[in-house]
Amino acid sequence: MKSERTAAIVGAAESDLGETPGKTVLQLQAQAAKAALDDAGFEKDDVDAIFTAGNWAWSPNLMLAEYLGIQPKYTDGTNIGGSSFEAHISHGVAGIRAGLFDVALITYGSTQRSDRSRYRSLPISALTEQYERSFGLPTPVGAYALAAMRHMHQYGTTSEQLAEIAVATRKWASMNEKAFKREPIEIEDVLNSRWICEPLHLLDCCLVTDGGGAIVLASPEAAKNARKRPVWILGHGETHTHNTITNMPDLTMTGARESGRQAFEMAGVTHNDLDVVEIYDSFTITVLLTLEALGFCKPGEGGAFVSGQRTAPGGSFPMNTNGGGLSYCHPGMYGIFLLIEAVRQLRHECCDRQVNDARLALVNGTGGVLSSTSTVILGRD
Repeated sequence: MKSERTAAIVGAAESDLGETPGKTVLQLQAQAAKAALDDAGFEKDDVDAIFTAGNWAWSPNLMLAEYLGIQPKYTDGTNIGGSSFEAHISHGVAGIRAGLFDVALITYGSTQRSDRSRYRSLPISALTEQYERSFGLPTPVGAYALAAMRHMHQYGTTSEQLAEIAVATRKWASMNEKAFKREPIEIEDVLNSRWICEPLHLLDCCLVTDGGGAIVLASPEAAKNARKRPVWILGHGETHTHNTITNMPDLTMTGARESGRQAFEMAGVTHNDLDVVEIYDSFTITVLLTLEALGFCKPGEGGAFVSGQRTAPGGSFPMNTNGGGLSYCHPGMYGIFLLIEAVRQLRHECCDRQVNDARLALVNGTGGVLSSTSTVILGRD
C-alpha cells in the first residue's frame, strides 16, 4: 500500500431501523450520532466538522448542528444522492490533510417509510424530470429498468443472474439481527415476485425503511484517543456523469469506472487484495453494473460473475455482508450504511457474518439514477 494514513474512521453506528413511527429525522440522526461517538469514545464537543445530506430540508447541516449543540468550524452539505457519504469521506480526508479540522461527524437520517404517504418531489426534481416522468417513466425504478433491459439486450444477461444477487444478499441478512427482511428466498421467489418495472421484479428492488447512520472521521492524532482500532482511509474517488437517465452516456457503464480507478491508484492495492466489498444495491442491476465498472469483471460478464451464489456467505467474493439495501435497510440514501458495515467487518465485529481475517474493504456508493459514484478503500492495521 502506498497511501498516506491521513484520516481514519473511529466510530460507526446506526439508529433504530425499519419503521420508526414517532421519531423525526433529527432524532434518528442524533441517535446514530451519539452511538457513533460512543463507539469512538469521543464527546460531541470533540467534533469540529459536520457533514450531512438528505432531502428533508434545505439546510440540514444548520438544523443538525443546532439540534446536537455543536458549532462546527467546517461544514459540508454535499448531496449527490446515495453516494454522498462516500464523497463526504473524500472531502473529510482533504479537510483533515489541510489542517482545517480534526474530528468530523458524518450523518444521515430518513423517515421515508413512516412518511411515504406524505412524500412530495422537490420542485427542482420536477424541473429536471419534465421530459421523462410526464411521458410515463417511473422514478427512479424506470431508469434502472432501462439500464437492465439494455444490459440484457447487449450482453444476454438474464433475470436469473440478477436474482442471484438478491438471493445471496438475503443470505447475509439472515445472519444480521438488525435486517428488515431475514426469511430465506430462492431464485424462483425473485422471478415469481410481481413486476415493478420490467425487467425488474419486486425482489430486485431495495427496501423502503426508516433509519439513520453516523460515521466519526478523525485525524491520526485524534485517532490515537479512539476507543477502538482505527479503520484507515487508504483511497477514495468520486464523479458524476449525468442527472437524468436520458443523458447517461452509456446505460451499461457507470462512473464507478472513474471513481474506482482513482481509489485503487491512491490506495496502491489491486482487486485481488480486497477481502470484502460493499456495493450500493438500490436494485440488483446497480450491483451488476458497478462490479463491471469497478473492474472486477469485464463489461457484459457481471451476470456470470455473480452466478452460483459467488457473493453469498461461503462464496469466494463476500459482498454486501449486512444484507444490503435489498434486505437490511434502505432509508432512501443508503451509502452511509455501506461504510458502517465495512468498518465493522474490518474490526472483526460481525459475529456469524464475519469475513475471515478481513483487512481491506472497498465501498462504492451510487446516487441518483446511476448518476454519481463515490468509491472508498479502507484498511486496518
